[in-house]
Amino acid sequence: MSASMLRVCLTAVLALAGAGTALTGAQADGRLEARYRMSIGGLELGRAALIIEIDDKSYVASGSGRLTGVAQAVAPGKGTAGARGTMEHGAPAPRSFAMEAESEKKSEAIRIVMNAVGVTDMRVEPPVNPALDRVPISDKDKKGVLDPMTAALIAVPAAADPFSAKACDRVLSIFDGRQRYDLELSFERVEEVKAEKGYEGPAVVCRIAYRPVSGHRPNRSAVKYMMKNRDMFVWLVPVAGTKVMVPFRAAVATAIGVARLDAESFETEPMVPRRAAPARAGAP
Repeated sequence: MSASMLRVCLTAVLALAGAGTALTGAQADGRLEARYRMSIGGLELGRAALIIEIDDKSYVASGSGRLTGVAQAVAPGKGTAGARGTMEHGAPAPRSFAMEAESEKKSEAIRIVMNAVGVTDMRVEPPVNPALDRVPISDKDKKGVLDPMTAALIAVPAAADPFSAKACDRVLSIFDGRQRYDLELSFERVEEVKAEKGYEGPAVVCRIAYRPVSGHRPNRSAVKYMMKNRDMFVWLVPVAGTKVMVPFRAAVATAIGVARLDAESFETEPMVPRRAAPARAGAP
């Protein structure tokens, strides 16, 4: 499997949902540690992990993935990704993103630096191959966007029920260093889910529509297929102690079967703020 395909697998974990709705009121602190199984047509493809920490001022997210089973035997591959940013008016505001992926034949690295307006600096290795039919990425396309990692955080308004359409109804603007695209989420239903370890309870199911903006080659069959694909879904559950939702499960129909991401372990808990140590008796 190529490094670009591994990037797609990682992105499926890290960017099937995103931030876009501002919170109101105070944002609590929470932590998530999750482990996922990636499969296609029921056959295991790989494993992935996601760690997120959120407080009222900042957030940090990191993820990793690796091919396993038959996929690993055919073409070994692994990758990591990470992002950090601030919480502004209760919503994640990205500041940096990094991703690395490698396979037997290719390695890839992406670095993006952002501010409140948009992308300020970036590095993509190897560079994007020039092509006459590739839609150019303009400076405008790099403004008001989310990186793929920050796009794994759904901020639900404080007054809203997190298990409602408010978690889904949004359009996400994402830039991953190579492409600028929108993910349009729409509410489908609420469904009970259960991990082998950790979370058990309701999840909001959102349908996803892929809308490429730039950096893509519109005549490629894969792009056309994804634009027409109406069978892409993500299941969202909250990070404990917060109003932020993250992917628990995802499913995408492909020509060779349904590609899935399933949380086998999903452990989340509020983070207890550190308190100053009590003064010792007789201390000045």
